[in-house]
Amino acid sequence: MNKRLLKSVAALAACAPLLGWAAWPDKPIRMVVPYAAGGGADNTARIVAQQMSTALGQQIIIDNRPGAGGVIGADNVAKAAGDGYTVLYDASAFSVNPSLRKLPFDAAKDFIPVSLVATAPQILVVPATAPYKTVTEFIDFARKNPGKLSFASAGGGTGSHLAGEALNEQARINLMHVPYKGGAPALTDVMGEQVSAYFGNVASTLGYVKGGKLRALGVSSAKRVPGLPDTPTLAESGLPGYNVVEWNGVFLPKGTPPEVVQKLGKAVQAAVNEPAVKQKLLQLGLEPAGTTPEAFAKFVQDESARVSALVKARNIRVD
Repeated sequence: MNKRLLKSVAALAACAPLLGWAAWPDKPIRMVVPYAAGGGADNTARIVAQQMSTALGQQIIIDNRPGAGGVIGADNVAKAAGDGYTVLYDASAFSVNPSLRKLPFDAAKDFIPVSLVATAPQILVVPATAPYKTVTEFIDFARKNPGKLSFASAGGGTGSHLAGEALNEQARINLMHVPYKGGAPALTDVMGEQVSAYFGNVASTLGYVKGGKLRALGVSSAKRVPGLPDTPTLAESGLPGYNVVEWNGVFLPKGTPPEVVQKLGKAVQAAVNEPAVKQKLLQLGLEPAGTTPEAFAKFVQDESARVSALVKARNIRVD
């Protein structure tokens, strides 16, 4: 082998790691879900990951790592190699935890946002027998009867908690927060008139509204929910700009090459927009999204800033 050929081979060998990214992925991908199997984020991750596997030509293996409100699983990904083979599938807690918990990672610096998968509107529900039938009437009642009304949540720092505190802040009322260990007991006590109100996701709440066991006053998202076309948003009900939703999204560890970020992002977008996947997400009460990495980065930044301001304004703490 002559010297010129040897130099060419050496140059190709040096470039191999760079050229290799073009073939990504060439082995299975691990998708860490920092919540328990069978929960909302896990179910959604499995639906989307299955379609992504088809698009990428590699198996995506779901790795559930629950604990500490999503921190344990996220930390596992933060410390993983930025090679595109470890992915984080997280939820709203990603933008909440930095304001409420001491973290072993920097959420803003240790992850690369890839794509928003879906958002989950919440429905403000009250007992079916409550004297108020609109958000305006509910707020008026709260102002005229200070200390009488309360709101349930699925736990401190959850979406239902933050939605209630956002209502307190913007409407200038003071509903007492009653935390529960999950949404099911919270809904039960609202129906039993033990607590005055609850922000529940569509999947868990809509059936009770349709069955007449709860009354829907408003929707937390910027637009109305298809299953409740006659129920206005809170923004339409005298709280302009109110838009509090839960969400799911995909992240990669810092250091992942831009071309891998873009390729994974396109796979997420394609999966979310596949008709069968979109239908499954809608059936779970989710609004399918699928965004560019740049758009998702802006979304996460805005969500984190909104939550931080709310936590400070309401002096929110978690045990």
